Amino acid sequence: MISVLYEDQDIIVVEKPAGMESQSSRGFGADMVSELRGYLISARRPQVIHKAGINNPRRPGAPQPPYVGVIHRLDKPVGGIMVYGKTQKATAALSADLQAGKMEKRYLAVLCGKPVDNQGTYVDYLLQDRKNNRSSIVDKSISGSRKAELNYRILQVIHREEKGQAREYALAEVELLTGRHHQIRVQFAGHGTPLYGDSRYGDIGTTGENRRSVLGLWAFSLSFFHPFRKEQMHFEKKPSGEVFSWFSV
Repeated sequence: MISVLYEDQDIIVVEKPAGMESQSSRGFGADMVSELRGYLISARRPQVIHKAGINNPRRPGAPQPPYVGVIHRLDKPVGGIMVYGKTQKATAALSADLQAGKMEKRYLAVLCGKPVDNQGTYVDYLLQDRKNNRSSIVDKSISGSRKAELNYRILQVIHREEKGQAREYALAEVELLTGRHHQIRVQFAGHGTPLYGDSRYGDIGTTGENRRSVLGLWAFSLSFFHPFRKEQMHFEKKPSGEVFSWFSV
């Protein structure tokens, strides 16, 4: 069931569950675009059993699905707030604002370890490897590299006993200034504090029988200007789940 935070004739703001694709999926798993289309059809015509035809709108006789425009993305393991366009004009306007840096996205991240400074800015150059679905920090002279920038602030540091060993974890608020592939995950791992549960980028507690089931990253805050009314919209949603419940802030 889709959790809707706000909706009007132009946009819809929702909470994306962790583990769901934020755009149309090529496989058989659930994705946000299909779920939103189902929600919109159900809201407009409750008597319609909307499951048929949503993932295969070109099936003969299938109704045309409602328009759902993807403006920004979250990695599949990441949950949190997203905005989608309900019309092409709204989607184009918000996409232009995103490219112009007028959309503010903030995250909560659980780090394995603590950065040296309690707050700071990371500026790196990332190179995406599409074949292996990962990115890495490289020298800015490398062809294809793109600048990645974020601000962070440490909110709380805790210590936990895991299999007889004390481990340090930090809860960070992260402001994303650019939108690169796996950016938050890559930059914190590259600076020595990988995200909890991120076996792809270096959480050493995620191998073998210690493998984590949750990635410690949540998009908790989203601010943008309405595409037509031009008023500022702001939404926040606290994360749920075991790893975030460790912290009191």
